[in-house]
Amino acid sequence: MQPLHPSRYRLLAWFAPALLGLGLASCGTDTQANTATSTNEGPPTLPVTQLTARDTVLHHDYVADIQAVRNVEIRARLEGFLEQIYVDEGQAVRKGQPLFRINDTEYKSRLTQAQAELSSAQSAARVAKLEVERVKLLTEKNIISKTELEVAQAKYQAALSQIQQARTAVSNASLYVSYTLVRAPFDGVINRIPLKMGSVIEDGTLLTTVSDINSMFAYFNVSEAEYLQYVKNSGKDSARSTNVAHLLLADGSTYPVQGKVETVESQFQANTGSIAFRARFDNPKKLLRHGASGRVRLSNTVEDAVLVPQKSVFEVQDKNYVYMVDAAGKVKQHPFQPQTRLSDFYVVKTGLKSGDKVVYEGVQDLRDGATITPKPVEMDDLIEEAR
Repeated sequence: MQPLHPSRYRLLAWFAPALLGLGLASCGTDTQANTATSTNEGPPTLPVTQLTARDTVLHHDYVADIQAVRNVEIRARLEGFLEQIYVDEGQAVRKGQPLFRINDTEYKSRLTQAQAELSSAQSAARVAKLEVERVKLLTEKNIISKTELEVAQAKYQAALSQIQQARTAVSNASLYVSYTLVRAPFDGVINRIPLKMGSVIEDGTLLTTVSDINSMFAYFNVSEAEYLQYVKNSGKDSARSTNVAHLLLADGSTYPVQGKVETVESQFQANTGSIAFRARFDNPKKLLRHGASGRVRLSNTVEDAVLVPQKSVFEVQDKNYVYMVDAAGKVKQHPFQPQTRLSDFYVVKTGLKSGDKVVYEGVQDLRDGATITPKPVEMDDLIEEAR
């Protein structure tokens, strides 16, 4: 290969700067073109909805403690051996039905003794009465003094007192004998039986519990603010009153029988600031059991409530905001205070009104003062989709 001639070196040196300039000029032209393209892109298109006021049903759920209307402990009222168990755990029983028998040999013996003492007292009283009649006759004939008559009458009164005391002993002995047969106090269901036949029991020993589950109570606590709202609503038309209650079971299903709030306690709990409510639910199919858990749902209608989609809301320092849109498509942060959350919406307490237009989606990419192309979305369609 031959070396380049000096004249060719000079030619390349002259062309190189020109070629470099052309390359830079070309790059500058491309950059300007790209900038122009990005600058000419229009504002983003985002869905916008107009807020409307409507009557809205609000639901409030409360953790509930479900208890039988009557749940009674059956305890022994005397000492002895558990001789017989007539029922099983979970069995339905009727009022007066025998449940347990405690060995009654000792108590029947006491009853026999008391009855014998009563018979003896009655015999002694008859003798004392005859003595009074005899002494009275002698007194009338002035054979003996009246003092003897008074003594005889006093002995007769003492004999009558002995009869009364003996009758009381018989009654008590009979009562203890009756305690040896334990009966159901009402219609209900037998719960756990902790003892077995032959167990030694004492006075007060727990034998079982009986639950009347025809109706059930649901106890739940309500905050002071919600209590005041309940009181206000309870004075309105009965169709909008909050005394109607629904029960949500542990598996999330709704109990098919509607209940009713019956009572409210008289004072707030100092440690929680809440007050206890009690609702009653009929239990015709015996689905509910004593000690079950669930949630009581109270509902009330709010007139002309303004709803805001949850997707429209964002938080800044624990405050709720939306982007409101003006006629020119310019967005602006606007705070509001929600009253409660309802499904995919917030119920507005203050800060927004019917007719305001807010960005429905895409708020995370917006900045205050940005311009968008609104794409109208009907609030009715959003509510229908949320159902």
